[in-house]
Amino acid sequence: MAYIKSPEEVNKIIEGGKIIGEILEKISLMVKPGISAWEIDQEAEKLIREAGGRPAFKNYRSYRGEPPFPSTICASVNEEVVHGIASKEKILKEGDIFSIDIGMQWPVNSGLGENGNGFFTDTAITIPVGEVSQKIKQLLSVTQESLEKGIAAAVVGNNIADIGKTIEDYIKPQGYGIVRDLVGHGVGHSVHEDPKVPNYYDQQLQKWDLHEGVVIAIEPMVTMGDYNVETAADGWSISTVDKSLSAHFEHTVVITKNGPIVATRRPSEKF
Repeated sequence: MAYIKSPEEVNKIIEGGKIIGEILEKISLMVKPGISAWEIDQEAEKLIREAGGRPAFKNYRSYRGEPPFPSTICASVNEEVVHGIASKEKILKEGDIFSIDIGMQWPVNSGLGENGNGFFTDTAITIPVGEVSQKIKQLLSVTQESLEKGIAAAVVGNNIADIGKTIEDYIKPQGYGIVRDLVGHGVGHSVHEDPKVPNYYDQQLQKWDLHEGVVIAIEPMVTMGDYNVETAADGWSISTVDKSLSAHFEHTVVITKNGPIVATRRPSEKF
């Protein structure tokens, strides 16, 4: 099965995941009213390159003819769910929520992995900008906790559908929307690989058993309103149709016989 990684590949993914988790933590501390997404993006690229990696998203395109993604991070504000562009004009304001999605290929020029440039990891966090309401804090808390519940279900003997069901069973009773057009994915050899990892139950994915060596990015995208999304004129930024706030948390997770390893844990995480 091509999506299963060797022990040597897994070790490199875990090493790279630790680095990108540390980088995400550093740039998340920059988030404050008045800073631009571009400033955070510049620091993210600098840290990735200093670590011997390459930004996984910058110049990425999923098909020929698609505009290349222009920034290192996906910088999404408020109703933007994912793929927001980190522009100089995107200035954070008190009361916003800001999602940073970041990926890295590491180590570059190593002779390992795709094109000799190492392995991919992917992680995301949504951060309050200054003071936000209790309602917004609850959205962030529920989304982050749903990710942890999904990770806990990522064990040998379960399948991909079990992860989605676990996340959905936690979020849905609380009245939030679960984005359906965007899902998690396999990761490691490429930025996006099979299998798809939805945040809702999909019976067809019962066929995707979780074996030792499977590496997936689990990433709940949760809204305060409806789950429908639309793509902006820039060809990338995806927002809720009803303009409701959206939160996004993500980790790269390695399936092992002793339980899931979260490769991209940030140093301050308490889970």
